[in-house]
Formats: sequence, structure tokens, C-alpha cells
Amino acid sequence: MTAFDADPLLRRLERTALVFCVLSAALAAALGRGRTDVAVGILGGGALIGVSYWAIRAGVDGLVRLAGGGDASSGNARKSGPTAAAALLKLAGRYALLVLTAYVMIARLRLHPIGLLVGVSSVVVAAGVEVVRMLAGPDRAGPR
Repeated sequence: MTAFDADPLLRRLERTALVFCVLSAALAAALGRGRTDVAVGILGGGALIGVSYWAIRAGVDGLVRLAGGGDASSGNARKSGPTAAAALLKLAGRYALLVLTAYVMIARLRLHPIGLLVGVSSVVVAAGVEVVRMLAGPDRAGPR
């Protein structure tokens, strides 16, 4: 279990972002009068921010494991876990995947740009909701 798995704040943030993305796509589809391009764009933007979140989370998890996982006292730290270069290479690879995904969505699939922006903004909206919950008081911020 990683530190992220144990953090209820991140779980609420993920859940709120997902709910916002799905509800805004449903609203766009309902208001679109038969046009679903904005709703599909919102879902595409949500998928894009999901890939970005996964890349950041996996990179941070790898760096945390690297910082605490090697046995430097035995002089054999290289065999006990990933090296810093390998962790950075993985992180760069994840961001290359993110850039490729964004390119495909924008240039090849031609998803609606406003829809993509709304979908990508779902994490920002979720963070705003969490701030409001925290300002409202500890009893409304959810389970700890």
C-alpha cells in the first residue's frame, strides 16, 4: 500500500473529478440537441487528465520508493531498487505518452476544444470543492 492509497483526501479528489466530468458530459449531451461533440470532448479531456494524474502519481511513487528503498549501507543499492536515472526515464516516458495522447485527441480525433478544456479542468474543480469543504469546517470535509 502506498501513501496515496491511504490518503482519503486524494480519494475524494479523484471521485469528485470523475463525478464532475461525467455529469458535465451528460449535461452537454442533454443540452446539445443531438450534437455529442462537446460531451465526447469532455470525456476525452477527463481521460487526458486521468493519464496525467496517473503519470504524476506513478512518478512520485517511484521517487518515494527510490528515496526509501535502496540499501546504501551494503554498497549494493543498485540491485535493491530502481536507479534515479531509471525513475526519471520512466517519468519522461509517461509524459511522452501524455503528449501523444493529447496530440491524438486534438489533431486526429478532432475533439471539441471547449469540451477538452472542461474535461481537463475536472481536477481543478475537484480541488476547489475540497477547498470549500475544508473552509466549511472539519466536520464537512469528509471522513479522515
